[in-house]
Parts: sequence; C-alpha cells; structure tokens
Amino acid sequence: MRTHIFQIAKAVLGAILISLAFVLIFTVIIQLFSVPATAIKPVNQVFKVLAIAGGGLLFIRGEKGLIKGLIHGVLSVILTFLLFGAIAGTLSCDWKFILELLIGAAAGAVTGVIAVNIKSKA
Repeated sequence: MRTHIFQIAKAVLGAILISLAFVLIFTVIIQLFSVPATAIKPVNQVFKVLAIAGGGLLFIRGEKGLIKGLIHGVLSVILTFLLFGAIAGTLSCDWKFILELLIGAAAGAVTGVIAVNIKSKA
C-alpha cells in the first residue's frame, strides 16, 4: 500500500513538473511568435495529457496500473489547476473543469496500464 501511494505521489509530482516545463516553453513561444489566442487552450490540454503520461510512465510500476493511473491523473489535474490558479491569482471552476478531470482520469488510467506492462531493463 505504501509503495502504491509513493508511486502515485512521484507520478503526480512528475506530471506537475513536466506541465510547468511545457507551460514555460509555450510561454516563450507565444512571446516570440504570434500564436492565436484560440490555440492556447487546446495546446494546454495536450500538454496536460502529455504531462500525465510522462509522470505515469516514469513512476508507476508493479500492479494495479489502472487504479494508480486513474488516481494519478485526477490528482495531477486538480493540483495543476490549483497551482496555475494560484500563479494567475484566480480560480474559476466551471463545467470545463469536470471535462478536464475526466480527460486526466482517462489519460492516467491508460498510462497506468501501459506503465505496469512495460518490462524493466534491470
């Protein structure tokens, strides 16, 4: 049980750090090029899914990949929402947040199943 919680915590932290890196890089790209405002939200959604996948693939191992991945995906969405809300100084929760939770849960669950089935090279 303890190792499951530790894996989930590491995966969530990894997803948050990957998400921060993506956002910083994308911010530079927005500053350098004229990126339309309509492209920002979809690109951020792709970044969230990639960050969840990255965190899950790096840190989820063993068994119960579906459950660990699902929890990891949901927690990653919630914590990045809170983090970026705190950075922006505003939190607005609407129906789109529920959709983000569902996408994060699905991405985490799929990634968890893949991650536990990857053979270790050790």
